[in-house]
Amino acid sequence: MREVREAFRRFWPLTRGDRKWPVVIVACVVVSALAETAAILLFAELTDTALKAGSLSAFWGPAGAWLAVAALGALVGCLGNSLATWTAERFVLRLRAQVFRHVQELPPHFFQRHRHGDLVERLTGDVEAIEQMVVSGVVGTVAAAFSALFYSAAALYLRWDLALATFVLAPLFLLAARRFSGRIREAAQDERVADGAITSVVAESLGNIVLTQAYNRRRDEERRLDREARAWMRASVRGARLNEMYEQFVEVVETLCVLAVIGLGVWEISADRMTLGRLLAFAAFIGYLYPPVRNLGQLGLTLTAATAGAQRLNEILDAQPSVGDPAEPVPAWPVRGWIGLHGVHFRYPTAHRDSLTDVSFAAAPGELVIITGPSGAGKSTLSKLLTRFYDPSAGVITLDGVPLPHLRLEFLREQIALLPQETLILTGTIRENIGAGRPGASDTEIEQAARAAAAHDFVTALPAGYDTRIAPGTAALSGGQLKRITIARAMLRAAPVLVLDEPTAGLDSVAARQVVQPLRRLMSGRTTLMITHDLSLAPDADRILVVDDGRLVEAGTHTELVARQGAYARLLGPLPEDTVPLRRLPEAPGRIRTVSPPPRSGPADTVSGL
Repeated sequence: MREVREAFRRFWPLTRGDRKWPVVIVACVVVSALAETAAILLFAELTDTALKAGSLSAFWGPAGAWLAVAALGALVGCLGNSLATWTAERFVLRLRAQVFRHVQELPPHFFQRHRHGDLVERLTGDVEAIEQMVVSGVVGTVAAAFSALFYSAAALYLRWDLALATFVLAPLFLLAARRFSGRIREAAQDERVADGAITSVVAESLGNIVLTQAYNRRRDEERRLDREARAWMRASVRGARLNEMYEQFVEVVETLCVLAVIGLGVWEISADRMTLGRLLAFAAFIGYLYPPVRNLGQLGLTLTAATAGAQRLNEILDAQPSVGDPAEPVPAWPVRGWIGLHGVHFRYPTAHRDSLTDVSFAAAPGELVIITGPSGAGKSTLSKLLTRFYDPSAGVITLDGVPLPHLRLEFLREQIALLPQETLILTGTIRENIGAGRPGASDTEIEQAARAAAAHDFVTALPAGYDTRIAPGTAALSGGQLKRITIARAMLRAAPVLVLDEPTAGLDSVAARQVVQPLRRLMSGRTTLMITHDLSLAPDADRILVVDDGRLVEAGTHTELVARQGAYARLLGPLPEDTVPLRRLPEAPGRIRTVSPPPRSGPADTVSGL
């Protein structure tokens, strides 16, 4: 019960704003139960007056009243059930939105520890289980309690002594539910875990279908799915068997009670102390009484099973975002794009050693800074820190002289256009994919961004043009074309700082050449940090930073670093003869090619000592 109380305390606040509707639903239940009670009493009267006497004139009055009561009960019952479904679904909507909103704030390492299919199951099946406990369970409990109260009162009214005799067996329902609850909870938890595992296997297999086919892994994947499906089957069968055992036990108890009522009733009729109509009505009340009592027992099983879903959702909701907004953020200002790292150290939450150690450098507006180094050196970690997926373990990162933790996350990320290594495509139209860079952008602005990214021509050549639907892994466009769509998205964002993480990764030489010119346009006038292994793009960079084992080991221009014959020269190797410089722009008047501190005005004045 402690788990149930904790779940209610956590999730009950989500019913705020809808709590009046359960009251209306309960009122409908009360009216419906009263109508059912009146109908049974009218049936008794009809039996003793019209049927026993064989009088047609005595039939019409009770029959008309019975029909009216039945129609009222049906109308009110329909209203109550419809309202109960609407209220329950609104709760599911709120809870799913809350969990999804929280999930989107969690750091990348959370998703590395949890399989995506399992998270999907938590957002679907587990959310619905919570609803069964918090909303439907509460309404069902109140409804069952009122129904049991009315039917008990009616049975006592007809024959209190027989009613008390039959009530003795009612606690058996609650005892049975208590007996089965623990094992049903274990089975429910195992079933939900297995559900998530099945979803994960299917999602992973479909996402890696090329690997599955190319390496003849079909049977291996089938065995993986079979293993998880058998675990789900065992848990599902065990839960169904326990529920069926409970149901059958309850059926036996109900039959025993009805037989006891009929036996006592026959004895009472033989002694002329009870009429047939009253006996039938009494038996009907007892028959109607036991389902609500059984529902009260079943509620315990429902709550027990729902706690398994609550525990899985709590694991998500208890996970804390790695960063957040400051209590008093620095007001927004026209960002120029000065980036500074000052003695930055960083270690991932699950790691045993630092990924970055004492990294310091600066980038000025208009500069192209290439960051290179061996795989695993910590280069991509810099992009996560600049966009504040994480904060440094020590040191500080600044934007125009303002430490990033002093800024609202939304404001910070509006100033940085990230082009990640993966070509991230949304399920939707090409127009929607480009427009994701700046929600609310007009069709003209989207088209201009596509032209600048050299994407307009191949997009308009498609049958549906900008309304062509694409999805992750689509075969409708080549890798280079998809990359240019993501470049158009970044262009539309028009942020003063650009972070490129392996912009030509996964592209052949032809496709890489096709994205060079769009990248040149994208970088123009922006502070650009390019993380790359492709050093054919490096000769025209303003500065090159070499990171190795989390440390900044070399910095300088291409010419300077080649002359040193150090780490950069070893990474560089011989340049291919057909190297195409990424950017060879004429020196613009006033163009900054050396790093100097930002002017001491505006928001930069809020920071001292940097």
